[in-house]
Amino acid sequence: MDIGFIGLGQMGFHMARRLVEAGHQVVVYDTRREAVDRLTALGAQAASSVREVADRVETVMASLPTPDVVHAVAVGKGGLIEGNRVRRFVDLSTTGSVMAGRIFETLGERDIVQIDSPVSGGVNGAAKGTLAVMVSGPRAEATALEPVLAVIGKVFFISEKPGAGQTMKLANNFLSATAMAATAEAVILGVKSGLDPRVMIDVINSGSGRNTATETKYPNNVITRTFDLGFTNGLMMKDVNLALSEAKALGVPMDIAEAVGRAFKRVCDEVGASADMTTIVQPLERRTGVEIRSPGGKR
Repeated sequence: MDIGFIGLGQMGFHMARRLVEAGHQVVVYDTRREAVDRLTALGAQAASSVREVADRVETVMASLPTPDVVHAVAVGKGGLIEGNRVRRFVDLSTTGSVMAGRIFETLGERDIVQIDSPVSGGVNGAAKGTLAVMVSGPRAEATALEPVLAVIGKVFFISEKPGAGQTMKLANNFLSATAMAATAEAVILGVKSGLDPRVMIDVINSGSGRNTATETKYPNNVITRTFDLGFTNGLMMKDVNLALSEAKALGVPMDIAEAVGRAFKRVCDEVGASADMTTIVQPLERRTGVEIRSPGGKR
């Protein structure tokens, strides 16, 4: 299949790469020329604009950082809505259901179908093709695209309702953010009392406190002090805030999400929005005078 791919960041690069390696003809665009060059070196074709991508292929995928960027790329001036050939837009980004619905309606006026397909699994999942792909939109279109989406991960059809995939993604990311924030407090508590964080993580992973943060992020990215998961504090704060917005609209109290949102706001303010989300431990470390690392610097 001929596929356009817009947005070649840490996630987008690997998803586009896997599509190229699977034999698809992929036309790529990113505002950073070096990102495009990495894909063309692997066999992709370069485009000079979003509009050019939409002029060359019927199916355009996008992996973009914020709802506003997705909106601009999809329906803004020079966006894919102005393309002559595009017929479907597969959005792999996290925008929230309200924005997804707006884009769905606007594209529909030009007979372009949006397939909402946010993904979860991080950079490692994107590289390995093991992402969870949460699809919503017209069932026939989703079914036709499933073999393509299966190249990047396991496909889950959520609903025909526009934006339903976004709601699923936000619920997932709220839990992921909560695991990171809660584990920071739990491990700091132990370290402050003199426990070895490596032993703590091993015990937790053999007990009822096990979660995605303790299984991979803390042993691989925090205790090692590399802080290189590949997902930023700012993006996670954005996702938690989107979840809170959806909850407010639906009348769902989310006291825990509000606390988690405050934790990510603090790390964005003190460490930086562009810093890796595993640095959420650092404000607590500074306040308590301890660090989450094995005694003697062991990794």
